[in-house]
Order: sequence, then structure tokens, then C-alpha cells
Amino acid sequence: MTSQLGPVGQTKMALDTPVLLVDLAVMEGNIRQIAATCRDCKVAWRPHTKGIKIPAIAHQALAAGAIGVTCAKLGEAEVMAAAGIRDILIANQIVGAPKIARLIGLQRHAEVKVLVDSADNVAALAAEASAVGVRLRVLIEVDIGMGRAGVAPGEPAIALAHKIKALPGLELIGVAGWEGHATEIQNEHEKAATIERAVGSLTATADALRRAGFPIAIVSCGGTGTFRFTTRLPGVTEIQAGGGILSDVRYRTKCNADLPYSLTVLTTVISRPNERRIICDAGKKAMSSDAAVPLPLGVEFVRSVNLSAEHARVELDQPNHFLKVGDKLEFVVGYSDTTVHLHEEMIGTRDGRAEIVWPILGRGKLR
Repeated sequence: MTSQLGPVGQTKMALDTPVLLVDLAVMEGNIRQIAATCRDCKVAWRPHTKGIKIPAIAHQALAAGAIGVTCAKLGEAEVMAAAGIRDILIANQIVGAPKIARLIGLQRHAEVKVLVDSADNVAALAAEASAVGVRLRVLIEVDIGMGRAGVAPGEPAIALAHKIKALPGLELIGVAGWEGHATEIQNEHEKAATIERAVGSLTATADALRRAGFPIAIVSCGGTGTFRFTTRLPGVTEIQAGGGILSDVRYRTKCNADLPYSLTVLTTVISRPNERRIICDAGKKAMSSDAAVPLPLGVEFVRSVNLSAEHARVELDQPNHFLKVGDKLEFVVGYSDTTVHLHEEMIGTRDGRAEIVWPILGRGKLR
């Protein structure tokens, strides 16, 4: 299970580096906080696992009240199903004969729902489902402002719903959308208004579908950067916030998610070229900086953090005389979604000691 030499029981500062760590107490608190918010607002929680990738963490969310999980890729859904998770939404389109065959086959092991937004894809899914003799539940993805996948709200969604109804093997059960364009809006009033408009177009589409005779039970949206707003909007039945379980620099500083950091990468200082520069043994192959720059803990007067392939370079505005070659330096992860998958394992710590080693089973599941 681990490439470390017996890490469980060691102090985290004794671990070899670079190593991905999660503070279990903080993570468990984040799970409780998101679950409580959903419970108080009477909205179901279906956490996204695209950043977590570890079934054991998903099971903790389920134990706290989550109804199932959301996955980005079919391969991730297969990992979650193999770990005994039954209720899975793939928040993506599954296209192409090989993937569709896998998706339909997976229905015998879990209830795996999928998003659709095109007539051709719907026809292909229906053909395979009916040939195998299973019924595939689908949600129409609606583009609510992000400008990525999805049909336009209103009539285009209704037109696709009629195509679904005419085909065997499929059951339309809901709509889904992602208000991702609102996540990094800093003005609270503007952010709230943008989310309300976006999600309003999703719930209005759900209502229009119901009036047209379609039994829409699920209205799914809401990520870590928006769930404190989406949980309070009428018509939303479930949210997908999952990254906040781990939390990171992007979620806290750019998305203003009130969830403390739990995910870090521990590094070793391997060079001190001068008193204002610190070089560590973890670069882009151990932690990403695409969405937010990792945050070094316990270091003052940081001017910049730059990552190359194998190094982190920390530049300071004032001299640091304390960190020496061989010392450990811990970084809060910049963005968990593009960091966790770089590692083979995550070590859970409690009170500064390694408690458990989790293999990152969803790593590399891109298909």
C-alpha cells in the first residue's frame, strides 16, 4: 500500500518528501460543515470526487449524510463502484462505443447516472442500454452561463427531453448545471446575483420540463465556491461541492469558501543559496500552481513562490535565518484538483503524526 518505510505512527516531519498529507481532524470538520449546511437547507449532498479520488474519503462523506458521489470520468465512477458506492452521478457526457459499453455494464454494479446534451449521444446510449436490457438514468446538462457543455435553458432542453422519451433504455430524471463562472467573483452582492441568475435558469428549465410532462426529480448544481449560495436557492435538490472537503488556496482565497486548509505537501529544504531564497524538493510534479500558488506555512515575508519541474523556489522580502538545508517546509496545496492526482498515496495525519495511508485509487483514471 505504501512506498514509505512504515509511515504510520511517525511524526509527519519525519516522513520522506515530497509527500501529500491531509490533516484528518480538519478534513473531518470540513465534511461535517458541508453536510450540516446541506442538512439545514434541506438540500441533498452529492460530493464531487474529481479532486479527492479516494473512496475512503467518499465513504466518510456518505457516513456524514451524503446521498452519493459525483465523478468527472467514467474511470473514477468505476473506482467508486468497486469500493461499494452505489449512487453515482457522472457530471459529464460519456461518448464513444467503448465508454458507452463500460457505462452500461457498470449499471449491474451501481446506479450510475450520466449527463447528456446531444441527440446523437442520447441515441447511442439508448441503443446500448436497450441491447443489454438495462435502464440508464440521465440528466440533461444545461449551460447556465459557463459556456462549456450543455444545451441552452428552456426550449432546447425540452426538445432533447422529447428525444429521450422516444427512445428505449433511457429514463430522464433531472437536469444539471454548473455556475462555475461565478466562483471567483469577489464582490459578494455581484456573486450572489450571478449565481441566482444562473441557477434560476436551471430551476426554470426544470419547471418547464415538468409542465411539459417530464418527471424531473433532480436539479443538481453547486460547487465548493458557490454552495453557500446554491443551497439556499429554491428548486435546487442537490449540490456537488466536494473540493472543500480537502480545501486549498484557490477555494479559500479565490472562491471565498469558509473551509480551513486540510491538504498540504511536505517538502525538504535542499538549498539556501542566500538568506532570501529557499529551494525545496517539490515542484510541478508534486504540486500544481495553475489555479493558485501553493502557500508555504510558517514563513514570513514571502514575495513569490515559483515551481519548476522538481523544485519550489521561495523568494523573500526579508532574510530568513531559521530554515536550513535538511529542514522540512510544508505547503498548503494551491489547487487540490490538479495536485492529488500527481501522487500515488495520501497520508492522513492527526496531531502531527501519520495515522493512515490511502492509495489514490482514482489516479490516472482519465477515460
